[in-house]
Amino acid sequence: MANTNTASHVVHTFSPVYDQHSKILILGTFPSVKSREGEFYYHHPQNRFWKVLSRLFEEELPQTIPEKKQMLYRHGTAVWDVVKSCDIVGSSDASIRNMQPNDLSVILEQCGILQIFTNGNKAQELYMQLCYPKTGRESIRLPSTSPANAAFSLDRLVDIWSDALSNYI
Repeated sequence: MANTNTASHVVHTFSPVYDQHSKILILGTFPSVKSREGEFYYHHPQNRFWKVLSRLFEEELPQTIPEKKQMLYRHGTAVWDVVKSCDIVGSSDASIRNMQPNDLSVILEQCGILQIFTNGNKAQELYMQLCYPKTGRESIRLPSTSPANAAFSLDRLVDIWSDALSNYI
């Protein structure tokens, strides 16, 4: 049986979601084990990311990866992660070490991104440490949609995310 407390070096293997119409960029930290297995963002069924966005966009909850991508495209929303590779224990953001950032210029130079948002405290911390020195672009921290963020109900997340994104979507 594998030791679940041992860090593994992991590389982000799936592409960012964006197109030339993307106006906002939402950054997570690094894909969870479930997201890495499913090869797409916020794949864990308990993560509330897709529920929050579907309510903000007033759309049915997307079920498939193509449906999720199409919803993002329709609403000018790009999604990626701050970290390209790191040592991590399971899905624990707190365990992330030895990280290399994604090159956000890939999106920022191709899209008219008006605002960068980070999904949670750790994404904000890592963005400021690893990416802000290169982008020079401020970000707005949103409360994490992770199930570990039990202090925030779905309704509370929707309210806060809606207030923050309302000028951009």
